[in-house]
Amino acid sequence: MTDRVIGHNVQRVDAVDKVTGRALFPGDLSMDGMLHMKILFSERPHARILSIDTSEAEAHPGVVAIFTAKDVPVNEYGLIMPDQPVLCGPGSSKAGADVVRTTMDQVALVVAETEEAAAAARDLIRVEYEDLPAVFDPFEAMEEGAPQLHPDKPSNIVAHYRIRKGDMEAGWAAADVIVEGTYRTPWQEHAYLQPEAGLAYIDEEGRVTVEVGGQWTHEDQEQICHALNLPPEKVRVIYPAIGGAFGGREDMSIQIVLALAAWKLQRPVKIVWSREESIRGHHKRHPMTIHARWGATRDGKLTAVETTVVSDAGAYAYTSTKVLGNATLMCTGPYVFPNAKVDTYAVYTNNLPTGAFRGFGGPQGAFAAECQMNKLAEALNMDPVELRLKNVLRDGDLLTVNTPLPPNVTLDKVVEECAVHSGWKKANGSWERPAVEKAPAPNKRRGIGFATAFKNVGFSFGFQEKCTAIIELHGGAEIEEVVLRHAAAEVGQGAHTALAQMAAEAVGVPLEKVRLVLSDTATSGNSGSVSASRMTFMAGNSIRGAAEAALKAWEDEERPAIAEYTYYAPKTSMYDPETGESKPNFAYGYVAEAVEIEVDLETGQIEVLNVVCADDVGKAINPRLVEGQIEGAIVQAGGYAIMENFQMHEGYVMTPHLSTYLIPTVLDIPHRVQSVILEYGDPNGPWGARGMGEMPFLPFAPAVVAALRDATGVWFDEIPLIPERVVFKLREAGVGE
Repeated sequence: MTDRVIGHNVQRVDAVDKVTGRALFPGDLSMDGMLHMKILFSERPHARILSIDTSEAEAHPGVVAIFTAKDVPVNEYGLIMPDQPVLCGPGSSKAGADVVRTTMDQVALVVAETEEAAAAARDLIRVEYEDLPAVFDPFEAMEEGAPQLHPDKPSNIVAHYRIRKGDMEAGWAAADVIVEGTYRTPWQEHAYLQPEAGLAYIDEEGRVTVEVGGQWTHEDQEQICHALNLPPEKVRVIYPAIGGAFGGREDMSIQIVLALAAWKLQRPVKIVWSREESIRGHHKRHPMTIHARWGATRDGKLTAVETTVVSDAGAYAYTSTKVLGNATLMCTGPYVFPNAKVDTYAVYTNNLPTGAFRGFGGPQGAFAAECQMNKLAEALNMDPVELRLKNVLRDGDLLTVNTPLPPNVTLDKVVEECAVHSGWKKANGSWERPAVEKAPAPNKRRGIGFATAFKNVGFSFGFQEKCTAIIELHGGAEIEEVVLRHAAAEVGQGAHTALAQMAAEAVGVPLEKVRLVLSDTATSGNSGSVSASRMTFMAGNSIRGAAEAALKAWEDEERPAIAEYTYYAPKTSMYDPETGESKPNFAYGYVAEAVEIEVDLETGQIEVLNVVCADDVGKAINPRLVEGQIEGAIVQAGGYAIMENFQMHEGYVMTPHLSTYLIPTVLDIPHRVQSVILEYGDPNGPWGARGMGEMPFLPFAPAVVAALRDATGVWFDEIPLIPERVVFKLREAGVGE
């Protein structure tokens, strides 16, 4: 029997509203009697606030209220640990909130009749600071005598994970070739189209209601409840249309302060951040320094790996512990190592906090691992595809954490398919790379590079993943309407369309009969976050369970038939503190990419000509949406690898505008992206689906570096590959002179 709805390219459920402008984003919302908010950010990276004088600001025409730390009932928040004040300043309910630890700390809220009045009054607030010693380098932050940013974290270490497997001395002794390198990856700004915005008000049932862009309605609700000391039934979170997220909306930005102002004033309050406020006010991708040493035998079998990772967590934890968990697993790549020693650290500094961003520690780990693999292939005079196929994990192979991946590992298949579609040939039992066409100008050269990666689905590492769906079946003799109530966020990836398709398939009705009621804590159970490539996997299983129960009720003549079902993913476990042994994740996605580039030796400009991405998605619920995710991830990874150069100096953002922080435009994207969609089902996935939204991001940067090596003969161990970095390194190597 063929699938009725899944596996087909149906039109996105939000397409017409978004292209016609009917869809309302948070910045579009308004209500009668609405007030406007502006936020005063910290003016110091590390300082104690001695006093806040709001008298002049309060006297400004149109000002309704000014809130400071003393007005927050429980002045703390944090997705993993509540280590950040909602507002910094004296008089807080929590000790230590009088200290700002980063320039993105929020100090005061100004609420006024107009946005202009709120902005003018904000600039009249006078804050007296006592500067404190600051630290901006994670290596320095771990040294004895460094300023301690949080009293319960000695040496400023947020988290330290370690893996110990096998016998390292024996592993190095068995190696005929050893390759060593130190890799540096940068901050990255999410740069979503819609800056932070939202509207908070008291709804008809007396609930503090916040309409805002986010990734997990129930987590937003929980953090608002905690900070305002309100029960869940008094707080409601609704997501309207959301203009992108990429992990940047996982942590709080405006949710709590909007709720605070609306609750205190019992009036609607709106805020819209400028692009500069957005860049300054939310977390970034973790910059990491990764030192790696790999050994292999002459015939290409890996013998040992030793890796140290140091990541800059910034001033607060955000999701650093979870991001570091991923980097710990992925910094050794998707390969079999009999002997492994890994130490990873997330470290507090006075920089902006770092947190979730597409790939969640995977891009950093994959960059080091795949650069090492390509260097090893060169040292062994072996094709990079050949070397990978000798070492990739297969069913039953043990990870560095001494447990196998879940069944149906397809790394060998994605590597082979990507190689074939990229022009690799297999002759006499060995793989050979394709010849690259010569560049049309004497100052330009072309090259091709290859990389592969794997990525977890879900947060895992001992966190119990779950997702709830509610399905209602309406009608008489036949089902006339299927109502799906679900909290999953639609952040542009097409999740709501996939949910509708899965609901139609699970119930056995045409797609037109499905009506969606989504992203509202008042109407849906907890879906978990739209992140970690988890939502299709988790939501699909919850929808199937709810549909099965609702159909049973329908057969028992219940009208309407209503069922709620919570899917619990297979259990996982955290790293053993000594050995790292664990069952880290319940599902994975697998990907390989080949990238062909052209580099201008005179200017250092890199042009991406062709990308082939082979991605095992298990089951493509909507193939066109899968292609969109692949293409979008590659464009975003192109920015990360080549042009996005986020700069901070002593805690201050030096690139606060899109004129100084450059992201890819239509003129910067690859000339061609070929999506090779593989469908080897995950045994636990709905209809076999795996998560895939992050996977195509991971191999891109190391593949570009390998292509640049192929073109110029020079290795680059640091990204982004901005023109001046490329030119200087080529000049040092005597290339292009």
